[in-house]
Amino acid sequence: MSPTKHNKEKKEPPPPLQHKSFAAYPAHTNSVSASVPYQRNVWDRQDRWIVAALTLLCAFTRLYRIGRRNVSSWDEVHFGKFGALYVNRTFYHDLHPPAAKLLVALSEVMAGHNGTFNFKGEYPPYVNYVFMRQFMALFGIGLAPLAYLTCHQLNMRRRACVLAALFVTLDNATCVMSRFILLDAPLLFFTAASLCSVAGLQNSRHQAFSRTWWRWLLFTGASLGLVASCKWVGFLTIGLVGLYTIDELLNMYSDCLAIKTLASHFLARVLCLIVVPLIIYAACFKVHFVVLNRSGPGDSRMPPAFQASLIGSPLGHQPFTVAYSSQLTLRSLHSGSGLLHSHAHRYPMGSQQQQITCYGHSDTNNEWIIARPQGEGFNDTSSAPEPVRHGDVVSLMHRQTKTMLHSHRAHMAPVSTKDYEVTAYGKLGWKDRNNNWRVEIVNEQSKVVNGELHAITTQFNLRHVSTNCLLSAAAVKLPSWGFRQTEVSCSREGSPQLLANLWVVEKHVNARLPKADMRSMVKRSFLRDFVQLNIVMARSNNALIPDRDKYNHLESDPWTWPLLLYPMRMLGSWKKGDIKYYEVGNPLLWWSSTICCVLLPLQIFLYFARRQRKAPAVWAPGEALHYWNGAKLLWGGWFMHYIPFFAMGRVTYIHHVLPALYFALLLLAFEIDYLCRRILQNRLQNVIVGIWAVAALAVFCWFAPLTFGYSGAIEELKYRQWLPTWNLYRDKYMV
Repeated sequence: MSPTKHNKEKKEPPPPLQHKSFAAYPAHTNSVSASVPYQRNVWDRQDRWIVAALTLLCAFTRLYRIGRRNVSSWDEVHFGKFGALYVNRTFYHDLHPPAAKLLVALSEVMAGHNGTFNFKGEYPPYVNYVFMRQFMALFGIGLAPLAYLTCHQLNMRRRACVLAALFVTLDNATCVMSRFILLDAPLLFFTAASLCSVAGLQNSRHQAFSRTWWRWLLFTGASLGLVASCKWVGFLTIGLVGLYTIDELLNMYSDCLAIKTLASHFLARVLCLIVVPLIIYAACFKVHFVVLNRSGPGDSRMPPAFQASLIGSPLGHQPFTVAYSSQLTLRSLHSGSGLLHSHAHRYPMGSQQQQITCYGHSDTNNEWIIARPQGEGFNDTSSAPEPVRHGDVVSLMHRQTKTMLHSHRAHMAPVSTKDYEVTAYGKLGWKDRNNNWRVEIVNEQSKVVNGELHAITTQFNLRHVSTNCLLSAAAVKLPSWGFRQTEVSCSREGSPQLLANLWVVEKHVNARLPKADMRSMVKRSFLRDFVQLNIVMARSNNALIPDRDKYNHLESDPWTWPLLLYPMRMLGSWKKGDIKYYEVGNPLLWWSSTICCVLLPLQIFLYFARRQRKAPAVWAPGEALHYWNGAKLLWGGWFMHYIPFFAMGRVTYIHHVLPALYFALLLLAFEIDYLCRRILQNRLQNVIVGIWAVAALAVFCWFAPLTFGYSGAIEELKYRQWLPTWNLYRDKYMV
């Protein structure tokens, strides 16, 4: 066969498949690296005008009639009070980090509040509560421009960026939680700022180590530090950014980046995404400690050395050296245990003698008198006070019930069954060796190291003479018969250095001894105080356990949030004339964003299934990567801020879902943008986006009376109850 004939018979290859490319993206090569630059949107004057208009609209929704209710509402009772305590410089305890509460305090200072109002009941004329609410609402207003900028960084079309900002603006639940003196608006703002900065970092990664790249990286770290310093759920945002960073570094490694360059990327992220957030988080606590230098209601949660350093603390002036016949309160160094305590209740099992526990609050049942064995030297006023020294054998009498601190081998502790039982048994003067304890000094934190027992600064063990066990309080809670107080046992195997076995004299009373200025004796460490306060906060969080046997109209389970089954009444009174606020989300946005979040994994699965089966390509080369880079941030943010609540044992409320909702709303706009560009012509795309915007606005206006405050009879709004589970005008579970 001739070459000429062969060429004539050879079939031409079929033309390549034509793909409908995203208008925002230029042509791509068939092989697209994960690190390819894809900054396509350019910020121009039109974007500025759009952002200004969206910000004004958001400001209207957050500020309209914001001062209508002149009574402290919802958690203003707590957070407004905490702000007042900052103004007074009075130490308090709360389960949240201090950053957002410092912002509340700043609003009160700027409003001229003198700190005398405790935020209970009606606001007095001298409290400018309207300004305080407006100040906190600024963080809610900032969500709209952040949403637009985030979507712009994700290369969504301008109309989709507008749609995302409108979704955030027109959600009723997000709006109403931004209109009061609460922590939720700053939390949402810094969550949104973190997402925006990560999107900006993703867009600038083709300019690694440029000024723009460093700016986005530092902004990410600062946002993470601030969101974690508002509430601990901010650590979920840190988890999201951490997973994104790991994915980014793995992509660089797979692209065969030079080891030196990869190490530089790693160190830059350690500096900006770990060190910077830690510094900001710790700095917020440093400000917290510096401002709150006066004794207050939160003292008892902190170690005695910290309490003694506060101005006006009852521990600040007391006898330094402990002597026989002194009255003492003893605190366990194990965080969450409390003060050695007894009361006129008996164990229901074991010896059935009087209970010994640890109790975390001030109480006369925490008071003990230290005496010699068998009571020698008790109430001895004829001779000079004799100090208690290392190695002395002592007995401790409970001041209220006149019984002695006691242990024995006959019975084991009710919960910590490997330890001996500790009880209050016997009377002063009884010759019972089981009432004798040896003082063993482990650590002295003052400069006076002379073998004597000192108030606050001496850490010591109490070793039971007969059984050689150590008095221990490991924060193990007793059942209801023990009033959920901490079990005290006698540990047979514990080390003397264990915090559960270490005790300090917190309060020391002895009229025959001179009082010392304890502030000059104690040594405070910021790191120790910082760690201790975070441990106490964690225990307070874990103590918020829902009572499943008791109905509470404020609480709701995580599975109900996306379905909007149980909106929340933000006020106790629901009568005509009362200004009522109802935390109900925009149902159109909540339900559609939920569907979007549920279906996206299926959409990704179908794409990979088609790819595995070598089916005709749905995406043009490179489009899948661009879609994935946006979807993984938004869907991952929703997942990371929602799913962990199922593992939490603490009480949950519907507003806990708002950070996850923010990601879901942006994902909804992202999906609308994607689907419109793929299946519709340009003119129809505008129509669809317009329909979504008008529908969201209509639903927002329908529920607006409950967002801006409604004073009429709630029955007039019964047609706004879309689900039978809502307690809008009648709560079938409340008597």
